[in-house]
Amino acid sequence: MKEIKGTTKLCGLVGNPVEHSISPLIHNNLSKLKDIDMVYTTFRVEDEDVDSAIKGAYALGIVGLNVTVPHKQRVMESLVAIDPLAKAIGAVNTLVRDEKGFKGYNTDILGLERELMDEGLSIKNKTCIILGAGGAAGAITFLCASREAKKVFVINRSLDKANSIKEAVNAHFNSDIVEVLGLDEYERIEDNDCLCIQCTSVGLYPNVEDVIISDDAFYKKLSAGVDIIYNPYRTRFMKLCNKAGKKAYNGLKMLLYQGVCAYELWTDTKISASECQKIYTKMRAHMAGNIILIGFMGSGKSTFGKWIAKHKDMEFIDTDDYIESKENMSINEIFETKGEEYFRELETSVVKELQAKLTNCVISVGGGLVVKPENQKLLANMGKVVYLETPKCELIKRLSSSNNRPLLKDVNLSDRIDELMEKREEIYKKAATVKVDTANRDFEDMYKDIINS
Repeated sequence: MKEIKGTTKLCGLVGNPVEHSISPLIHNNLSKLKDIDMVYTTFRVEDEDVDSAIKGAYALGIVGLNVTVPHKQRVMESLVAIDPLAKAIGAVNTLVRDEKGFKGYNTDILGLERELMDEGLSIKNKTCIILGAGGAAGAITFLCASREAKKVFVINRSLDKANSIKEAVNAHFNSDIVEVLGLDEYERIEDNDCLCIQCTSVGLYPNVEDVIISDDAFYKKLSAGVDIIYNPYRTRFMKLCNKAGKKAYNGLKMLLYQGVCAYELWTDTKISASECQKIYTKMRAHMAGNIILIGFMGSGKSTFGKWIAKHKDMEFIDTDDYIESKENMSINEIFETKGEEYFRELETSVVKELQAKLTNCVISVGGGLVVKPENQKLLANMGKVVYLETPKCELIKRLSSSNNRPLLKDVNLSDRIDELMEKREEIYKKAATVKVDTANRDFEDMYKDIINS
């Protein structure tokens, strides 16, 4: 737990709702990486309280704020200055402390542009479809026009809001690049390789089955889809894109990069690509919500994992059991008939398979699975990796009667444990998000170490 002092700086997120946000994860981990004494939290603010909240935040000495739905436009009335780009877009998502109040910026488009670059998606000469007409939709429409899109269609229920975006962007660029369509008018789009960006809150958790357009024919017009929602990790919009054979991406990287831009404005620092990747890995793990138990054979991964699953309403999966079920033979039989190298490749393929489909699970992995660097990276993206640290004397006690461990066959148990631990212990520690000492502790106490890390 970070020590909060009288000199600790404060930033935060203003919106409604904000409880679901993972922005605190981004900014508090950035401060940890950069060794900056600053904390970030969330502030739920009602529509009628936006002005008083912003002025109060300035009076309290808050360094900076992010602004999310539904306040990205309303907040502009409470600012002493607005960056020209944000003014042209007509929406603000970042506030930076100035001499007499806050100055507004828009880092949404910078975040999305960087995500598109990461995924190899280009706007230039592309027909772009924007679903929605809120603050994010306005910013992204502006981005598409500024990056030489062939045409931009804004599709929305309310044509008035969509037309406001159209008029602002077309006037700014002195063109007719933006056209407005109703939800049932997408057939007027002639191209069949459009880049579609879903900018509404439709489909946001807990309403995960909602989607703004459900017609399969719409998705056949796309080359790729990007949903700025990141919770759930795979939205129904993304599933419909995939069903039509199109690639789909969520808004997690956009959230990361717009947050990084805001953080750099508040702290006058630069965040490196490697630091961004570290934060993104934490974000991926957080969204998955899995607990991955690693450690030496006999450390109690399966027993503790089943206890967590039972008492914390999670599913339990043991990778060794999963492999035995897929191969229809025991681990011993796999080692004897196909060899250890074959088994290690099986482990990697299983981790890849589980990564793609598991959330809110406790996963116990084989003792040797973590040794492979590729597996370490996969596990880091799946959830919180927990190393169960167990004394050698306890391992000997638990393993002395075991006859189903191929690496312990026909060897001196104590010597074999020493040999394997010498190879693996530092790997376990490096791969772990949190280390849990299992010696003489009950499961509830051990679980607290995980949730408090």
